[in-house]
Amino acid sequence: MSGPGPAAGSGVRACGLDEIGGGRPVHLDLSGCPVCLVRTAGTVYALRDECTHEPVPLPEGEVAGGTIECWLHGSRSDLAAGRVLCLPATRPAAVFAARVDGGDVCVRLPPGRETATG
Repeated sequence: MSGPGPAAGSGVRACGLDEIGGGRPVHLDLSGCPVCLVRTAGTVYALRDECTHEPVPLPEGEVAGGTIECWLHGSRSDLAAGRVLCLPATRPAAVFAARVDGGDVCVRLPPGRETATG
């Protein structure tokens, strides 16, 4: 799934709010940046879609209690802050600001990646 383009205000439109939910992580590629979006307990979180222990995509992992677990080795990270809660990962995950604008989810990407390629 790829976002269709820039959003009004800050961030890039990533997807419709109705496209994510149920605590199931979703992979998006926004301007060449792999993003994992999670909507759980009424909040949308965005982080770099890669475990910091090894280059493993996060959307196949389990979401529980405001955390996401890497399916391969069991590393667990906090969705809001990216901090590592369970080894073997030791570096925090990159977290991006996410907001809901009407029915859209917008993500603020790292500098230099503000325009989605869709």
